[in-house]
Amino acid sequence: KSIFSKINKALTSNINVSITGETGTGKELVAKAIHYNSARKRKAFVAVNMAAIPRELIESELFGHEKGAFTGAIARKTGKFEEANGGTLFLDEIGELDPAVQSKLLRVLQERELTRVGGHEKVKLDVRLIVATHKNLGEEVRQQQFREDLYYRIIGLPIELPALRERGNDVLLLAKYFLDEFIQENKM
Repeated sequence: KSIFSKINKALTSNINVSITGETGTGKELVAKAIHYNSARKRKAFVAVNMAAIPRELIESELFGHEKGAFTGAIARKTGKFEEANGGTLFLDEIGELDPAVQSKLLRVLQERELTRVGGHEKVKLDVRLIVATHKNLGEEVRQQQFREDLYYRIIGLPIELPALRERGNDVLLLAKYFLDEFIQENKM
């Protein structure tokens, strides 16, 4: 009930949302629930797994690049922020973000605009940001592994998802849901 209450709060505003919880607790499902029940539901929901993108490509993936910005940049590419413009950008595993890119992300969030890699044109943004991590970002800040100013910019409305082992009867509901889904997909 507490989680649903926080989700409902997130639906009525554009505040950034940070979702924490162990792997498999449904962080992306919560992010989608917020997006698809908000005023932004007719715009894009763009999910990015920060841990799955190589460090040298993350800036181009997030902010885009111009033709000729680097070897192999044969055309202009819009980044995930532009793809999500008007909608929601979900940055999963934000705790894995390279420190060099953290400052660039902070600037984009503060200014609500970006400049593509190799470009000069400023692109205005209207993006709802939802981040997720299995890490304790507060502890990451204390250990100087995550920028404190970025932490306070993204924390917004924190939603902590309990581990499945702490959810009691929810596990039975989830098991039934996945069993029903399996039966339907396999026409059993």
